[in-house]
Amino acid sequence: MSVALIIGIAVWGYKLLMRDVTGIPVVRAAAGDMRVRPENPGGQLADNQGLSVNAVASEGTASQFAEQVILAPKPLDLEDEDQPFAVAMVSSEPQVPAPEKLEPMKVAALQTGNISDVSASLPVGIEPVIDAVDPLDEGEGTIEPIAESETLELDPLELAVSQAVAVAMGGEPGVHSSLRPKRRPATSEVVTRASFQPADTPMIAVPASVTELAADSLPKGTRLVQLGAFDTPQTARAQWDTLNGRFGAYLDGKSRVIQEASSGGRTFYRLRAHGFADIADARRFCSALVAENADCIPVVTR
Repeated sequence: MSVALIIGIAVWGYKLLMRDVTGIPVVRAAAGDMRVRPENPGGQLADNQGLSVNAVASEGTASQFAEQVILAPKPLDLEDEDQPFAVAMVSSEPQVPAPEKLEPMKVAALQTGNISDVSASLPVGIEPVIDAVDPLDEGEGTIEPIAESETLELDPLELAVSQAVAVAMGGEPGVHSSLRPKRRPATSEVVTRASFQPADTPMIAVPASVTELAADSLPKGTRLVQLGAFDTPQTARAQWDTLNGRFGAYLDGKSRVIQEASSGGRTFYRLRAHGFADIADARRFCSALVAENADCIPVVTR
């Protein structure tokens, strides 16, 4: 039994090894079409379509399938009285009456320029326009007379249009003759520009005189802050003035210290500030300057 099991395992391992060596086995394609068109492409009709389900309650069995199923009737058009209110309120007739056709006598009078004949041919019942003008109060304004030498050239077409408008608007209330506007005064007022007065500009605080201490006079253990190292003392003092313009509130009450030092055969000058109570005070000062992208390092003299 054990020998048969060992032989079976050996045969199975040999077949497995040979299959992996020869490569992945190829799957044989199935015979026949991969897709077959159904006999009824429309699908199978489900039971109880349309109104056939009603026959189940009355007869006990469903009726035959309906040949055509209609989901909903066609939409109906609205009658005239069922239209929206805004559309019904719109009138199709013109609101403005057509102008009255002029008689041949009126046209001839307009062409000849006889104004008296035109005014005499106006319809009866129209009051003269001059009587409809309200009298002016004293001091309200006077109408300047037209010079006799001025001659009005009237166009017959303009007269015809004016007469047609007068006939159409004759019965309308509120038609009056407009007054002639006043002329401009001979002397115009002189416009004077206001003098420009700039607002009071805030005064820039001028820093007080800076006290400069000698580096040798400071005892050991004095708390200082170093603001940079420069090639010359003049450059260090100029940097102090620049920092004083930016951080005048922080440098108020502080003294300037310029210490000469050398490193690698090169001489430079350290710019430091004096006037701190302890190392914590110096660190708070440097934190404020570093927050504004300025160099500051707390140091102790040795």
